[in-house]
Parts: sequence; structure tokens; C-alpha cells
Amino acid sequence: MDAETLADLLHAQAERDPELRHSLELRAATQSGDVTEAAHRLLDTAVTDGNVEYTAKIGAVLDTLQRMLDAGSRADLAPLARRTVDDISEVLEQSGDHAGDLADRLDRAVELYARACAARPPDPEKLADWILEVEFDGPGRPVIDLAEFATALGEPGLKRIKSTVDDVLAANGPGHRRDVAERLREQLAEVLGDVDELVAILSAKPPRVDVSLKIVRVLRAAGRHSEAIAHAARALTHDKQPSPPEPESETSRRRKEFDAKPDRETFAALREAATADGKWTVQRRDALACLRERAAEGVQQADELVRVLLDDGRPDEAWRACVRFGASAELKLELAEQRAAEHPAETIPVFREHVDELIERKDPQAYQEAARRLKLLRTLHKRAETADEFTAYLAALVENHRRKTRLITEIRAARIAMPKAVTSPRTPR
Repeated sequence: MDAETLADLLHAQAERDPELRHSLELRAATQSGDVTEAAHRLLDTAVTDGNVEYTAKIGAVLDTLQRMLDAGSRADLAPLARRTVDDISEVLEQSGDHAGDLADRLDRAVELYARACAARPPDPEKLADWILEVEFDGPGRPVIDLAEFATALGEPGLKRIKSTVDDVLAANGPGHRRDVAERLREQLAEVLGDVDELVAILSAKPPRVDVSLKIVRVLRAAGRHSEAIAHAARALTHDKQPSPPEPESETSRRRKEFDAKPDRETFAALREAATADGKWTVQRRDALACLRERAAEGVQQADELVRVLLDDGRPDEAWRACVRFGASAELKLELAEQRAAEHPAETIPVFREHVDELIERKDPQAYQEAARRLKLLRTLHKRAETADEFTAYLAALVENHRRKTRLITEIRAARIAMPKAVTSPRTPR
């Protein structure tokens, strides 16, 4: 199709899809002005819209934030990201509906705010105050994961949060504030690496399989293997003690199955049961926290987490988990192929690693595939506006493998412009 026809089709689709329309408007702002100002203007009008239009505008702003963060933008995106979190929280509080698309977008907004803070850290004590306000005085959503904000908070911010948590616990009052303080106290122990404190907190909880497993993992990660074995033995002995039967819900039964074997299958069963019981928000957070802890143990566990996030309709979280925990090369490549069109810059390192792996095989088919991947890399660098980087990368690669004449032949056959210093190959090998 010609450009005019494609533009007409895109315009027609944007008329039917308000989120696409707003995304295109914000993309246009990157060419004509400050995209963050355009996003703020969009949010200024969002609160007066109906639910569908509001959700669409929020989605467009979140897409813009993610695109700019993925591209390594030097703009300070934290204020826009924080405003998005606050705006969604206010709307959810007014509606009283903490389920559905808008609630999911609140979780995504918090993740993007954490990334924006890590890229351009705000005042750590002010960030700590915001987290404390959201947790202690908010409506219960969003739930903050301190680990995501730990870098931006630094020592001053974490110290401020700990001081408030200690004050609340010292007051010894029951209710919401104490529950929040207990949860933040556990997160602080994890973030600060205080193994003794974390084990003490977990040991004080009612005995459950998931708690015992977490204690064992914490001790193993700290290199305290004998203590881990001893705790596992005690937990096993306790589990064998008879206990009076009591009725349990389907959610409780599925949660026990998940705790015993946390994987895609038990996660899916837990999601179905907890959604029916209206308890999925809390169960999902706890189940994913368990999977994230396991993901740090090895490639297989990391792959399990990534697959679960994909099944749960969270491709962006799946990608971040893939990178953070070191998923298998096969899974990383699979995700990169899915994200290449919309996020070229972040997938380039994955395809470069794949090219290296293909070249190391030293066989004709692998060389042919490597050339095909190089052609894709050239396209991705163009989309990411880093074409010069591809030229330098290709020159270094060809120099390193100049004796692999069959590889050079395949690169030429793929119609990739070669560095001038490379001579024509002679005998393929």
C-alpha cells in the first residue's frame, strides 16, 4: 500500500480506538514539542471524561512513559509518572472499584514510577514521605514494593521509612496502620539485607509452608546452609503433627498447592479460584513475590516466573523479570522477538548475544542464520536511531571473524553493507 492509504487506515482505526488516538497524539508531540507537557495536558482533561475515555488516556500516557524509559530518555519523567499514579488512585478511591483494567494500570503506573525514580532519583526523603502517605493513609491501593524504589530511596529514604515504621510498631495499636508497618518492616529487612531481622520476622508468623520455604531460601542465599537445613527439618516435623480438620475455601486449597509447588500450573489454578472469590489482587501479589524469590535461585526458576507473567497478561513485567533474573537464552530470544517491533533498543543486546552464539557453532546454517539476525539488528538500530552504533558493531564483528570466510559470504549475501576494510572472500570455509 502507498503511504496515503496506510495513513487513512491508521486514522480510521484511531477513530475507533481512543487509546490508539491518544498514543498517536503523544507521539506527534515528540516531533513538535515537549512530550511530557503534552501528557500532562492529556491528564488535565482526563478526570472530566467517562470511564472508557479516562482509561484510554491513562493507557496512552503509560505507553509514552514506557517508550521514553525504554529509549533511555534524559528527561525527568518521575513527576509525570507520580502524577499518573496519584490520579489513578484518586479515581479508584472515588469509584470504590479496585478491580479491572484501571486497577491493573495502577500497578503498571507504580512500576514505571519506580523506573523513572531509578533513572533520575528525586529527593529521597520526599520520595519516602510519598510512599509512607500512600501506604498508611491511602485507600489500600497501590501496594508499594520497597525493593523497586530502593535505589532511588538510598540510605536517607530507607532510614526515614524505618523510623516511621518503628514508631507505628512501638505504639502497639491494632488495625490497618500496624498491618502496613509489619509488611514494610519485612520489606526493609529484605532490602537492607538484614538476614537475622528477616528470619526473626518470618519466624514470628503463624507456621505455613510458604513462610518456612522463604526462611530456608533466605538462609541459603546468605550462605547459612546448616541453619537452612535445620529450619527445614523443624518445619517438616511440625507439618507432620496432627491438626484438627477445618473447612477451607477453594482459594486456600489452591494456595497450599501453589506453596508446595510454585509453577505455572498451580499459579493458574490459584488465579481462577482467587478471582472467583474476589481475592486475586492480594493472592497475586503474594504468589508473584514467592516466584520472584525463587527466580534468583537459577535459570529454571527464572523461566518459570517469566512464563507465569506472560500467562498473566503482563508482557512488560515478563521482560523485566527475564533481564533481571537471567532467564534462559531461548526464552530471552523468544521475548525479544515479540518486543522488537515496539521496543527495538532494549532487544538489541539479546540479538547480539544470539549472533555470537550462532557464530560459535561454526557451521554453514548457523552462519546463514547469523547473517539474517544481523540484518534484523540493522533494522532495529535504525528504528532506535542508533544506526552509527550498528556500523561500529558490524566493523568490530567482521574484524574479529575475518578468517571465517563463509560467514563473510553469508553477510554479503544478506545485502548488508560491509566495512570498506574487508576484502572479498576467497575460499569459503
